Amino acid sequence: MTKTALFLDRYGSVVAVSFVLVILLGLVAAYSRGGLDYFDAKLLVQGGVTLALAAIGATLVILSGGFDLSVGAVISLTNVVGAIALPGMDGVWAFWLSVLISVAVGSACGLVNGLLIAFGRLQSIVVTLSTMFIIQGVTLLVMDAPGGQVPPVVSDVLMGDTWTDVLPSAASLILIVMALWAWCKRTPYGLHLYAVGGHPAAARATGVPVRRTLLLTYVGAGALYGLAGLFLSAQTGSGDPLVGNSLLLSVFAAVVIGGTRLGGGRGGPTGSVIGAYVLMIIVNLLLVFNVAAYYSTIVQGMVLILAIMLGSLGAGSPLRASLEQLLARATRLGRGRPSRKAAPQPGIDVCADIAQSGPVRVTLRQRYGKDLRISLPAWVVFVLVAAATAIFLGRDISQWSYWNSLIVLSTFLIVLALGQGAVIFTGGLDLSLPWAISLCAFLFTGMAQGSNEGLLGVAMLAILAGVLIGLGNGIMVAFMGFSPIVATLAMNGILQGIALLYSQGTPSAFPPPFISWVMTGRFLGMTPVIPLLLVFVILATVLLTKTAFGRSVYATGSNAHAAFLSGVSTRRVLVLVYMLSGACAAVAGILLSGFSGQASLGMGDDYLLPSIAVIVLGGGLITGGRGHFLGILAGVFLLTSLQMLLTGSGLPYAARPILFGIVVLAAVATLRERA
Repeated sequence: MTKTALFLDRYGSVVAVSFVLVILLGLVAAYSRGGLDYFDAKLLVQGGVTLALAAIGATLVILSGGFDLSVGAVISLTNVVGAIALPGMDGVWAFWLSVLISVAVGSACGLVNGLLIAFGRLQSIVVTLSTMFIIQGVTLLVMDAPGGQVPPVVSDVLMGDTWTDVLPSAASLILIVMALWAWCKRTPYGLHLYAVGGHPAAARATGVPVRRTLLLTYVGAGALYGLAGLFLSAQTGSGDPLVGNSLLLSVFAAVVIGGTRLGGGRGGPTGSVIGAYVLMIIVNLLLVFNVAAYYSTIVQGMVLILAIMLGSLGAGSPLRASLEQLLARATRLGRGRPSRKAAPQPGIDVCADIAQSGPVRVTLRQRYGKDLRISLPAWVVFVLVAAATAIFLGRDISQWSYWNSLIVLSTFLIVLALGQGAVIFTGGLDLSLPWAISLCAFLFTGMAQGSNEGLLGVAMLAILAGVLIGLGNGIMVAFMGFSPIVATLAMNGILQGIALLYSQGTPSAFPPPFISWVMTGRFLGMTPVIPLLLVFVILATVLLTKTAFGRSVYATGSNAHAAFLSGVSTRRVLVLVYMLSGACAAVAGILLSGFSGQASLGMGDDYLLPSIAVIVLGGGLITGGRGHFLGILAGVFLLTSLQMLLTGSGLPYAARPILFGIVVLAAVATLRERA
């Protein structure tokens, strides 16, 4: 390769995103009165610092081959701690103490993540998702509503100038961090980071300290999140426990736009910083053009998807292979030739051998023993939690009222667990559930307008919307080769914007009375949803255990390549499980609107971690290929009974996500040892 080709191969993405940034800056200058002066440039720099610092930290994690979903939660925690840590203090010491506290808090969060991932050998996705909820709970315990005050000197320094009218302090902070990265990149740690992200097994075989590298990476990322939280505090002057929740999508979008490869080993923070400013300017331009703010998450999600698509057109990529295959089929159809069918794989005809050898007798223990072993612990712990409820809360669990309440409160998780469970059994994860639930509930109540007339048709349209959402997720994962995390995260952002646009931020429609009666009425001494739920559980169990689709789901999760070679259409299976998850989210949204009396913003937020937790608690492997719906049912009852126990004990709401996160981590760690 020539020097030019080598340069473009190494820095092409940075050059491309820099070119886009220049164009966007030109647009900003064209629509600014009198062009861009120092004050305008300073505001632009300050507006992107928080996202840029967070993106640098996330880039380090992605370079190591991991994902960090706790970035927004860590920023919120450092923000609220900074707002209450130094009350009434000012001066230069207050500034440096604020910096030290923010970096220490962020590093501590990163240390926990790093220890669990590097030494606990747990998946980064599960660990950081769990710690995200734990940290959010801790943040709400520290400050349950916006307030506090950051020392004024923090704002004076970070929002001021390093060199008056020449260099803003915000730009100096970015330059210092990038200089540190330039130094780290040339140290053994920098070399080890790329080696671990490129090929962990090869890195370990050549003597690279993989665990230490991962630990340092997550600690360093946490420190950068702490700096991002500190700068955000300087901008706002106070604390907000929810301020970082909306940053997760933006952070991943900035990293991908900057050219860092998901999966590790290629890219760097330079592109991520430029990507952060590209994203920030795009959102600002929407405001300049008087586009509603609700479009911001839609744009961020679409930009993330587009950036991944453009980066996935290289030779050998799933997206390119899918496009080439589609083009070849279209060409053959245009010539009047039938599509080629896959040739039968050579090998042993297992079915014929079995037929010749006579029927094989399988005992009940052989058939159901494994499912019982992985499901039984959840049922045992559920019984213990129910007993604790009776002992500590004085609740008579022999009364039907307790079990009626338990089953009704479990309804939403039982429905969601079918879809999320099928996705997890294939080795994926659906993070689009929160706003899929909300959007489908908005559509349902908006079309129904509180009337039973046309109820069935309205419900089917809402479920169809959920199926289409899942279809979009499935196409991105199966045919475009997107990571399930990134694909469903982008979809969640798009759905959030669509839901806000549809409801204009204030949903006011009500569900049909029949749905409210199903969820809150009485029929033969029980809530009407209970017999319907029993039918759902039977059908779900049969679907996953007694059908060809269910067997294909487990085969795909166990070994997708082997399943494909054995004749399983793995792409079709992936699309179908995400469509099933979308349909379940729609049903859960419909039932939830009937239970609560109306659809509301963020009504699905509380169900993301529990929908994953019940799979793990029920004995399912988060990496796919193992689990049973009856075990999931045990996990649902366990988590719901635990929630009822916590509610009755008077613990604050913030304690629930903390406990749920700890339970998930403990269950995953236990199942990892068994696996």
